[in-house]
Amino acid sequence: MATGGVDSARWREPLRRFGPPAAVLAAQLLLFPVPAGVFLRGVIVGLLSALAALGLALIYRANRIINFAQTDLGSVPTSLGVYLIAFWGWNYWVSLGAGLLAALVVGALVELLVIRRFFDAPRLILTVATIGLATLLGACSLLLPRLWGERPSAQALDLPWDIQFTVDPIIFGADELAALVVAPLVMIALAVFLRRTDVGIAVRASAERADRAALLGIPVKRLQTVVWMVATLLAFSGAWLRAGVVGLPIGGSVSTFGFLLRILAALVIGGMVDLPAVAFAAIALGLLETGIDWNASSPLLTDPIVAAVIVVALLLRRKGMARTSLESVSTWQAVDEVRPIPEVVARLPEVRAVRWGGAAVLAAVVLWLPTWLSPSDSLLASSVLIFGIIGLSLLVLTGWAGQVSLGQMGFVGLGAAIGGVATSEWGLDLSLALLVAGFAGAATALLVGLPALRLQGLLLSVTTFAFALSMYSYFLNRQFFDWIPTGRIERPPLFGRIDWDSPTGVYYVILAVLVLAIFALNGMRSSRFGRALVALRENEAGAQAFALRPLRLRMTAFAISGFLAAVAGALFVHHQQAFGPDTYGPFLGFLAFTMVVIGGLGSTLGVLLGAAYLELTYRFASDLPGDAALWRLFSNSLGVLLVLMILPSGLGGLVYRLRDAALRWVARRRGLFVPSFVEGPTVATEEPEILTDPAAVSDPGSAPDRVEADR
Repeated sequence: MATGGVDSARWREPLRRFGPPAAVLAAQLLLFPVPAGVFLRGVIVGLLSALAALGLALIYRANRIINFAQTDLGSVPTSLGVYLIAFWGWNYWVSLGAGLLAALVVGALVELLVIRRFFDAPRLILTVATIGLATLLGACSLLLPRLWGERPSAQALDLPWDIQFTVDPIIFGADELAALVVAPLVMIALAVFLRRTDVGIAVRASAERADRAALLGIPVKRLQTVVWMVATLLAFSGAWLRAGVVGLPIGGSVSTFGFLLRILAALVIGGMVDLPAVAFAAIALGLLETGIDWNASSPLLTDPIVAAVIVVALLLRRKGMARTSLESVSTWQAVDEVRPIPEVVARLPEVRAVRWGGAAVLAAVVLWLPTWLSPSDSLLASSVLIFGIIGLSLLVLTGWAGQVSLGQMGFVGLGAAIGGVATSEWGLDLSLALLVAGFAGAATALLVGLPALRLQGLLLSVTTFAFALSMYSYFLNRQFFDWIPTGRIERPPLFGRIDWDSPTGVYYVILAVLVLAIFALNGMRSSRFGRALVALRENEAGAQAFALRPLRLRMTAFAISGFLAAVAGALFVHHQQAFGPDTYGPFLGFLAFTMVVIGGLGSTLGVLLGAAYLELTYRFASDLPGDAALWRLFSNSLGVLLVLMILPSGLGGLVYRLRDAALRWVARRRGLFVPSFVEGPTVATEEPEILTDPAAVSDPGSAPDRVEADR
């Protein structure tokens, strides 16, 4: 019996580690068989992906974040080396050395200037910072050729050797041979570094338990720099070899969303922290990709297939993941939530006057705004309102439920397609079109969420990103679905009577929908459902002890989020009067998520401020001289990083801090002692506020002996 148990354990552990990657490989061999030459090319593609995926896994082990800038870490030094050859005629090997040195510098600077600033921040904030970092590095890659007075362009990178060999039906060259030889050598060097060197062993120790490593005298922060330098070297190695095999993409960036999806898939299929399994998964996915390309009618089918593979792998992997890994992925640390004004302060006449007066002024400005603006500016203001609705959808899912979604633009695109068809071809009124689009978005969210919401936090972000990319490349592509609207989308009269076919009319219709959404969500937040969601976000085990059902609550939140995002899409397609698939790409999904984090996930005001920030900076950058697209990339990336560094609670958090400071001054002036104002927290409390000196209130009869705070 004992011997049988030992034998069972011997094969169970390798099966747990390598079973999912082996299943991917088996799927390729059985469903997408290929000739030997195509198989070899798949191995090459997989090896190049494995280098980037290993860097991704190293950073996850060290920081417990998914680094969405991983491929971009290698794009800058690779672009530099390639352009040195193309524009200055440098020797291949000298340029390679310059690229290696640049990779070390980029990795060190990124960790020291950006990542270290968020060392004690919630993992959500650091993950958003990597999204901003990815955009910044991509902008730098676009900027590099300007140093030579050149425009970004596709560049070939060939080894200075004339080698050819054929594996039917493909002819390979020196670059493919280099990838076959160099990539495994880099992996072996990484293994030796982590297992045989003192620095590598210290890196592994700090990645496992940073707190214990620090107690042992290990310089954890210094080792973080080493990890990011090694990860950047891996990204550079993969990008350099990839440039020789498939060429340097236009713009100098290898961070295409499809490639990012592949290495993310390798990360999750490999179990996040198991480096050999991650490498095996990347190779298996490379074979699957080439198999699909060889057998399928279109390579665009790769994205939805990989998305399905990710979902299945995550559901299988969840059972075998270590407890610490799951906690690191799913832990939510809430960004500051807005605290209601304590009742004892809210009753003061000057506070009431400012609140009602400010609300009246704001309402007047919002209602009269389109009369002061030009038609183009009115449409810009309408666009801000639409992104406000998208932000509200993320407020429910991320702010309340604590689930990270990068796939909102997938729901927005779906709503836009259905909303456009509903009015232009089905003859529905806009009100009905919005409802149809919204329910379609909710139903799709339920289908996506049913498997995905068994996961949490950052793992969900990978799944929703895969969904968004699948919607963009396949499900919203007219090449596969002929029902996707084409041509001009007209704006029929609302309710058959109200003409809104003007920039002003568009503004007021979208404003009305936004206001309805705000009132509905405010009611939900104060209901038992809203309180249960927040309780689940903060402490799932405690919430379950009170008979709350996590999956049902998250599914409801996901459905509401999908409904709002799809309604925003239906409004947007009528705002633009055309359906453009590029408008709903995954890049805008990243921007939408960063938008709400910049604004602040704790309040509706923060979400609206984030929407205004996104659209107005986009417009401002477009008006600057030179390349508008490049300026927009810099404005988005630098803006995200600066706001996260200076205002981790977002723009909304700043507004409410200023509000609380003013209220604190009023309370002191009136002689009131409000406990929550003493410490200055911004998180809502369930403890009552105590009025210690009722006689100090000048308004007689308005101050009881004990006053509960407004909850």
